[in-house]
Amino acid sequence: LPQLAKELAARNPAVIVAPGGAEVALAAKAATATIPIVFEMGGDPVALGVVSSLSRPGGNLTGVTSLSVEVSRKRLEFMYEVRADSKVFAIAINPASPTANSQLKNLQAAAESLGLNLRVLKASSESEFDAMFGAVREMRAGGLIFSSDPYFAYRSRQLAELAVRHGVPAITQSRDFPLAGGLMSYGPSLRDAFRQAGIQTARVLRGDKPASLPVVQTSKFELVINAMAARLLGITVPTSLLSHADEVLE
Repeated sequence: LPQLAKELAARNPAVIVAPGGAEVALAAKAATATIPIVFEMGGDPVALGVVSSLSRPGGNLTGVTSLSVEVSRKRLEFMYEVRADSKVFAIAINPASPTANSQLKNLQAAAESLGLNLRVLKASSESEFDAMFGAVREMRAGGLIFSSDPYFAYRSRQLAELAVRHGVPAITQSRDFPLAGGLMSYGPSLRDAFRQAGIQTARVLRGDKPASLPVVQTSKFELVINAMAARLLGITVPTSLLSHADEVLE
């Protein structure tokens, strides 16, 4: 990413659009301090040092954040609703992610409030995925909760296939996961986030300066449940959760 960002900056474009998470935004920020940059991420751009504040970003960056890393704990809560008979759950973390530590703290706080025990599984390469699902089976965890991370979101189909093969209830941030056969997803609407990023880009192209163009915080989140996957796993999804879902796949 840093090398790609440098190559883009060398072409001196009118604006660099950097969707796809904190890693992309940070790479673009390191590549240029003058070319306007519009980012899209799930993390907190202030905490990550991307902008000075949401209302007045300063510098040459503005964009969109869903703050989806803050809702990782909701995935744990939803999985616990489905597997209320379990007290042990596994968490998938990508240690290479800039938001890994903050998400883990958030999840641990949620687990303590619910009286649950977490088992942290780390994966930052596809070669580690199969062993990760196998470990969930071996520890007899109630389910596997994925942290918010583009690396996992981009590999939803592969993760769904492994979840089905190992018979593991899992929840990710991307609706592509239940669409591919996984149990559940909860996260921001990427369609809405990317649309907002496009609007921000248009404003920059029309002359607005990123330094004074407030970061947009999207608020549209969606819960998607694959009812067929639940039946195959021998799981009964509570009616209360089904009624709360934005989409139930039959």
